[in-house]
Amino acid sequence: MKFKFLQMLKKGSKLNSILTGTCPRCQEEKMYVNKNPYKLSSLFEMNEKCSICELHYQIEPSFFYGAMYVNYALTVIVCVATFVIAKLLLNFTLTSTIIAIISALVILMPINSRLSRNIYINMFVGYEKDAIKK
Repeated sequence: MKFKFLQMLKKGSKLNSILTGTCPRCQEEKMYVNKNPYKLSSLFEMNEKCSICELHYQIEPSFFYGAMYVNYALTVIVCVATFVIAKLLLNFTLTSTIIAIISALVILMPINSRLSRNIYINMFVGYEKDAIKK
């Protein structure tokens, strides 16, 4: 079981590209200009294309608007997980639980935003072993 999970993190898997923010086709180069998602001024600033395989990240105009739906799903997961931890496991009051949920959403917003873009582009572009252009 442990080794199967490690296989999912290897180059060539979608999970590798999603978690590392690398090009979904060649998984060699980072898609984002700034590695740090907490630098909010450049949160959504992406390279125009991959310098290795020349994949254009903006596949069509307004391509990443669809990532909002993925972001919504991630937000619901964060809310439910925070509720379970705060209310059911730690026995917080309702007010404290709501504050914990809002805090978790604010803290994780940059990560959720990038993760949703990574998931969305990986839904449409797959890994190609021979994608490296020289």
